[in-house]
Amino acid sequence: MTNPPSQAAARQPVLIVGGGLVGASLAIALDAAGIDAVMVEAAAPRIGEQPSYDERNLALARATVNGLTAIGVWKHAHAQATPIRHIHVTRAGEFGSVQMDAQRHGVDAMGWTLPARELGAALLRRLDECTRLRRLAPARVESLEPTADGWRARVHTGDGVVEIDTPLLVGADGTASFVRERLGIEVERLDYRQTLFVCTVTPERDHAQRAYERFADNGPIALLPLAARRCGLVLTVPQHEAKTVEAMDDDAFIALAQERFGWRLGRLSRPGKRHPYAIQRVAARSLISTRAVLVGNAAQTVHPIGAQGFNLGLRDALTLAELLADANDPGAEELLLGYAQRRAPDREGTMAMSHGLVQLACLPQPLLAPLRSLAMLAFDRLPPLQRLMARRGMGFRGEPPKAVLERLP
Repeated sequence: MTNPPSQAAARQPVLIVGGGLVGASLAIALDAAGIDAVMVEAAAPRIGEQPSYDERNLALARATVNGLTAIGVWKHAHAQATPIRHIHVTRAGEFGSVQMDAQRHGVDAMGWTLPARELGAALLRRLDECTRLRRLAPARVESLEPTADGWRARVHTGDGVVEIDTPLLVGADGTASFVRERLGIEVERLDYRQTLFVCTVTPERDHAQRAYERFADNGPIALLPLAARRCGLVLTVPQHEAKTVEAMDDDAFIALAQERFGWRLGRLSRPGKRHPYAIQRVAARSLISTRAVLVGNAAQTVHPIGAQGFNLGLRDALTLAELLADANDPGAEELLLGYAQRRAPDREGTMAMSHGLVQLACLPQPLLAPLRSLAMLAFDRLPPLQRLMARRGMGFRGEPPKAVLERLP
């Protein structure tokens, strides 16, 4: 058991290392709960300077939008968001499909799509409203040392080095987490040997607020509905083809995307700037250490299939904020153990789902083809099974944070 904190430690702020999408969301949630915090951001607090606020198009689960609404972020973002009212999933060369309709499940949307840059802008506007948060940016943590009742961080800022004492250290610093490494938490790594290309395209036909995902031997491709009849394209290619695809001109790239996706939306055109991302699964063997906790990609980086990365990370952040809101000691061992236990079903289930989809839906094994087709037919025609999967896809798995349940957009 950890020792009780001193009175001074009880008044010290929670220290969040990392100011990306999940770290910023946690900082906002703590501020809303009346908890003092310090957030160390590697980049300057400008949209163009924050690597997390990039050109990806995020598929935000319904629970995620509920949570962003609860902490006051969605009011700054909703005008740029596009509802997902239908989801259509197929497998190249096989029969059967899965189609989910929001109205059929009693909601106005299964989720929303939003450019990461727009979510970043909304987070920055909401951060400016915080009153209990101290932001150090651009800044980097030089060292972390344990103290009698927490951690002491030496942080290099533009004005010099500052020391911060905290009863709870939060690693929200991404896949290559410095905090996780300093805590000595090992990870399980899996290189999928795939590269993801993201950009925007314009389809000939209206997307009608429908999201498409199509599996194939060489990886999934997705089209996400965006504003102004644009779509967010997510194209996965084998790693050994990545350099060739990256070097393609726009016409060749569109031809590849068209071949992989098909003609369901007619001709694709006007591709935006392409961004490649190598795909790995990186999972921390533990979410917690002495007076420390990991959230978001520092805790787990999952395959982007199913678009669960930020959605899962936000549930990390909101669950932690909910537990800290009622805590006398934010770094108490019992609290952190409770956090890890509560997050386990959601975390493990989401990671298993994303990995399983890659293994089952994208493996070039002819013997699996009829089984996959039958599974799609069953899923599409068995309402109880579809309701269960729709609920999980909307972010309601395990014991979700109350913030995602309390308010509907």
